Amino acid sequence: MSATALESSALSGRETYALDRAHVFHSWSAQSLIQPMVMTGGAGSYVWDDSGTRYLDFSSQLVNTNIGHQHPRVVAAIKEQADRLCTIAPQHANDQRSLAARLIADLAPPGLEKVFFTGGGADAIEHATRLARLHTNRPKVLAAYRSYHGGTSTAINLTGDPRRWPNDNGSAGVVHFFGPFLYRSPFHSSNEAEESARALEHLEQLIAFEGPQTIAAVVLETIPGTAGIMPPPPGYLAGVRELCDRYGIVYIADEVMAGFGRTGRWFAVDHWDVSPDLITFAKGVNSGYVPLGGVVISDDIAATFATRVYPGGLTYSGHPLACASAVATITAMRDEGIVENADRIGREVLGPGLHALAERHPMVGEVRGVGVFWALELVADRATREPLAPYGGSSPAMDAIVRGCKSRGLLPFTNYNRLHVVPPCTISQSEVEDGLHILDEVLGEVQSFYTGE
Repeated sequence: MSATALESSALSGRETYALDRAHVFHSWSAQSLIQPMVMTGGAGSYVWDDSGTRYLDFSSQLVNTNIGHQHPRVVAAIKEQADRLCTIAPQHANDQRSLAARLIADLAPPGLEKVFFTGGGADAIEHATRLARLHTNRPKVLAAYRSYHGGTSTAINLTGDPRRWPNDNGSAGVVHFFGPFLYRSPFHSSNEAEESARALEHLEQLIAFEGPQTIAAVVLETIPGTAGIMPPPPGYLAGVRELCDRYGIVYIADEVMAGFGRTGRWFAVDHWDVSPDLITFAKGVNSGYVPLGGVVISDDIAATFATRVYPGGLTYSGHPLACASAVATITAMRDEGIVENADRIGREVLGPGLHALAERHPMVGEVRGVGVFWALELVADRATREPLAPYGGSSPAMDAIVRGCKSRGLLPFTNYNRLHVVPPCTISQSEVEDGLHILDEVLGEVQSFYTGE
């Protein structure tokens, strides 16, 4: 097909795939080993490919379509803003930017009134780290193992999973620590209370040995996302807050994945009544309809830059189309009770259904989660807790699970030995039940990979 024809007509699935393979460089991939699906549409909890096959989206893409696909109010807001003003530089005031900032600040804990907009979650982490270092005049930032904070230079070096390793050449000032994770506890704990206390003792010792006066911030995913969806045990986040207060350290809550309804609360920190100094967000703020992220800033840190220039910015900070979609998303989520739906689905349907799967399938070593934010820890042997895939890799068993899900019309999210169950916050009870039925079939189909008794 000629270039003119390509530009004037929609592409077929075959043409789309050919051009992708010829010209698109995909993230986190060995380019010649992938076969990307050609996706052409979506609505609510479903997407479909170029052959018309429909998939129940239990991945929310990259855990971002919290309001579902093609929500009409958000699509309409983007169209309306495009007709009025597609873009304007960040040094100007704009109505949608102002409204989005107010709505986001209203959702945050008291005392966080300012919002710095970015293009996504990674650069939100970049700027939160910069704000903390400039505010404290200290160089170091502490981050947990089993974490992911983004793909830019600072964010990837703060990350505590294997994606950091090939990029770990600029980590000066970053120190990693172990957060709580009772199922694979590094502290040999036998219950949540022990895990919380020992993880806090470990963090306090690390602060002492690194020198409190050198530490600008502790950055924590409130509930780690791609690292395994591990809700912190009671008392842990409050303990981190106390340590930060004691040593003058900024507490950065990474809510990029956990925020905006994903856990059945607007922000995941609301489950533990903790108030950070900085909150990073992206993904669910507008379900990724237009790239948007940001940092919610405490009054104390904002005051540092009242008469002092903040040395940072982006061409697309507070982009009008993105902010219009955020305003429409937050408003629709409030009007339609979407956060409440995520909470109810998690408590009444998804959580109980996943625990029932664990009772039937010994391959499920643990079920963890809240709201519509869950993970199944898959093991080859429950007694030894041997993971079904190695840390940092995949396995034939996990590949078989993905194939089995897709062949039955379910789009899964897997990472190493885990199957994450992270549908849109708008998902219905019947849709969850359909997805659970497919997972039940697939786990039964791959039971030969289980080697335990």
